[in-house]
Amino acid sequence: MSGAQQELAHLPLPASVVALGAEATVQRTSSTLPGMDGDIVWHVWGERAPGTLPLVLFHGGSGSWTHWLRNIDALVATGRQVWAVDLPGFGDSVEPPKGSDADAIIEPLYESMRELFGPQPCDLVGFSFGGMTAGMLLAAHPELARQLVLVGAPAMGVVPQRQFELKAWRHLPPEAQLAAHRFNLAALMLRDTALIEGEALALHVGNVVRDRMQRRRLAHTDILARSLPQVHCPVHAIYGESDSLYKEWISALEQAYAKAAPDFRGFALIPEAGHWVQYERPAAFHDALLAALRDGAQ
Repeated sequence: MSGAQQELAHLPLPASVVALGAEATVQRTSSTLPGMDGDIVWHVWGERAPGTLPLVLFHGGSGSWTHWLRNIDALVATGRQVWAVDLPGFGDSVEPPKGSDADAIIEPLYESMRELFGPQPCDLVGFSFGGMTAGMLLAAHPELARQLVLVGAPAMGVVPQRQFELKAWRHLPPEAQLAAHRFNLAALMLRDTALIEGEALALHVGNVVRDRMQRRRLAHTDILARSLPQVHCPVHAIYGESDSLYKEWISALEQAYAKAAPDFRGFALIPEAGHWVQYERPAAFHDALLAALRDGAQ
């Protein structure tokens, strides 16, 4: 690694992250898979009320639990116990023993969730790369979840070509890295560019410098659409209306889900929101997610 690559830009951790992180209980699971030396890290908020299941959140690519920063308090306030994982190879979690894409983390996640929850299912919500991963996980291990909510998930096979390009940044000096991060947030994550500076930029930088799973081959396939026929629990989908993964092709998504998922329950589009919908429009997202969770629990 060159000196320029080693000198990664960083920003102070936002006070919002520090405060919410301090409120969490940290749970760690150690894998028995050969070559996986380290822990998968979970952040837990709230107490589990009688009759409720764990609400499990999978973050997006180059992310961590902080992708859900603006959502956790509101979910806990509804009486749910929230479990937000750092997916293997992201955040504080160890990388898988081999592979650098979503297929490499399916079995480590299965093992971790079995250790934490035993035979009890959860309600599973996956954002972007984490949504694709959740679909693949439940195709292999459908007993893990009572219901699945997919947020801004790729790999539904409706986009004929990539809808955005990101700037490489690891080879740049720190100030130029920050400029590339701002560009990438606008190109992929947020419709409202006024949100980029400050908290969102600091979250993004803090996450991408810890990303050790940098391949996104599967996100540009139809792997989620091919996985969903094996997922027999209720499935809902929530997207920002201006999601950069799909753009004008977003109108084809609802039909693709209805065709792929045996128990597809509903498709919600959040106005004035891009790909990182739960950060950009947290209140509207919260309403849509709660409606989906209520429906899927019936």
